[in-house]
Amino acid sequence: MANQRDKTTRTYRNKKIQGSVVQSEALDFLRSIPSSSSNIVFLDPPFNLGKVYSKRSKRLDKKPEGEYRQWMESILTESTRVLKEGGTLYLYHLPLWAMRFGAFLEAFQEPRLDFKHWIAISMTNGFVRGRRLYPAHYALLMFTKGSPEHFKRPKIAPKLCRHCGEYVKDYGGYTHIIAEQGINLSDFWDDLSPVRHANRKHRAANELPSLLFERVFEISGVSSGCYVDPFAGSGAGVIAAARAGLSFKACDFLRANCQLIVKRLDMLRDAADLERTPK
Repeated sequence: MANQRDKTTRTYRNKKIQGSVVQSEALDFLRSIPSSSSNIVFLDPPFNLGKVYSKRSKRLDKKPEGEYRQWMESILTESTRVLKEGGTLYLYHLPLWAMRFGAFLEAFQEPRLDFKHWIAISMTNGFVRGRRLYPAHYALLMFTKGSPEHFKRPKIAPKLCRHCGEYVKDYGGYTHIIAEQGINLSDFWDDLSPVRHANRKHRAANELPSLLFERVFEISGVSSGCYVDPFAGSGAGVIAAARAGLSFKACDFLRANCQLIVKRLDMLRDAADLERTPK
């Protein structure tokens, strides 16, 4: 049962857009979802770095480490429960926590989760903290519930030098194949990073780029089914899911974020309706 404080901000039953946006605490939201009902669960939780996401709830991102770990393990347990057999769980986090939570997920016996990838996503403008090397990537963990029902290896365009227009790498005599077919996507993504510039993001906090979610859906090869996002934020994943033809169940603790997601979905719906209007 959903917590009584949960509030469905909007439900969509449009031909192009099907899903719901709920204002709720993530764990309560996940517990309200039936078991084995989702094809993809994407987790981009607060990193517990003390960021202030809300003036009214200043400690949202500042739990004692043990409490944060216990809370996240409950999130991961519920996320695994709602996954269908063959479904995929993605966790976006700092490498330290990704290591800890990856070990937690791999220890599951029933249902069994299979580790597939640690995808390194390049991080720019990082700051050295303490006696550590310069942090240069975020981790995107990929686990499947048993054998994946769908899997696709995307192709991407090779990088060109912005000055001379030539390839930045030597492909050993295979440039004609690369030019025709592109290159296989690896587990190191250095062509995207969180959206930080005010003129390109939809809220004050940083956002994940749409391209990240587009790749997630392409890798998982899902053209229909259900996408679950309990930390929906500005809604980049929800919008990408709707564009990919997935239904969705999305949640955020902050009402302002839920309102933003609804606004973006309404714009997407109106644009789709406009495309279908006879000229």
